[in-house]
Order: sequence, then structure tokens, then C-alpha cells
Amino acid sequence: GGGAMAEGEGLVSVDYEVSGKVQGVFFRKYTQGEAKRLGLVGWVQNTSHGTVQGQIQGPTARVRELQEWLRKIGSPQSRISRAEFSNEKKIAALEHKDFQILK
Repeated sequence: GGGAMAEGEGLVSVDYEVSGKVQGVFFRKYTQGEAKRLGLVGWVQNTSHGTVQGQIQGPTARVRELQEWLRKIGSPQSRISRAEFSNEKKIAALEHKDFQILK
């Protein structure tokens, strides 16, 4: 890790919510693992209405990779019916230090 991002490598922030069988299947743990593998920061948490939501921040191309993962893959036991993304915006700097699982 470490080192500055290459100039011109734009950072984005995007919120997400994933519906389906995504609670009780280690979805948050796998999402955190995938985000760390891609070098992204943000958070993930279960909601009271049975979905998983959070925020992703990082280089655009890497964020796209995690979006694709959230849409199609998820954790081995999960069944994703829908992944919605909102509030996408360019950011000058990362607003999180790492990728956390929130209670």
C-alpha cells in the first residue's frame, strides 16, 4: 500500500444498497474483503429491512469493479436480486481510512 494516486486517476464516491438473500451469509465480510483487495475504502452494514448498504470510495475503475461484484457475485451463499447505486460523485480525497463493517 501507500503512495499517492497517479494524477488524473479520478476518485469517486458512490452509495449502494443490495437486496436479496444478503444477510446471515457473510455478505459484509466478503464485501470488505473484496473492497480491500481492490484498494477501496468505505463501509458496509446490514439494514433493518433485510438489505445491505454502504458506501464505496476509490479510483473510478476499481469502484466499477466492486459495483459489478455487488451486482453479480457477492458472498458464496448470497442470492442478489438487486444492487442499486446512488449519489455518485467525484471527490478530491478519500473520506474514509479503510473499509469497515458497521453494526
